[in-house]
Amino acid sequence: MREIVTLACGTCKRRNYTTTKNKRRTPDRLSFKKYCPFCRTHTEHRETK
Repeated sequence: MREIVTLACGTCKRRNYTTTKNKRRTPDRLSFKKYCPFCRTHTEHRETK
């Protein structure tokens, strides 16, 4: 039931991380504060297609 999703930086839009999520329990998009090596700071990373 878990699917792999990609997380993209909210500032530079680069895809930096992958994670898994349960599509039944969380149908909306995930959002985390993670470190972006390109921006060199912690930014909001959102789930992309």
